[in-house]
Amino acid sequence: MTGVWIVLATLALGTMIGVVRLRRDGRVRAAGDGRLAEGDLGAPLGERATLVQFSTAFCQPCRATRRVLADVSALVPGVSHVEIDAESRLDLVRRLDIMRTPTVLVLDGLGIIVKRASGQPRKADVLAALGDAVSHDPSHDSDEK
Repeated sequence: MTGVWIVLATLALGTMIGVVRLRRDGRVRAAGDGRLAEGDLGAPLGERATLVQFSTAFCQPCRATRRVLADVSALVPGVSHVEIDAESRLDLVRRLDIMRTPTVLVLDGLGIIVKRASGQPRKADVLAALGDAVSHDPSHDSDEK
């Protein structure tokens, strides 16, 4: 009878972990301090914002994320999409505390990390994060004055 309770407790715990992970997966949230330069990315920053995707070769959600970010960068002028192989850039992975792939960073026009998502983000969430990144960019504030 004890074995049945252990199995039920294990199933309940596994279900709770799955639900929590599902709710957090791909959610765009505010990022901590950080900045990336063109040298870090190996590509130029976007004029208005940059979508940085950390991926690995066999990551299935990374492929779908690549499509979403490519669509968004084609849709919004001045936004570029840079994909970084996490396995070949362990220095950046450690520095930015990347724990899984895909991880997406949204940078403003100066390379400051404004938003972050672990897992596959939705297109609408990426567009909203870009709105925050563009409004966060002080270089565009000075252009308007």
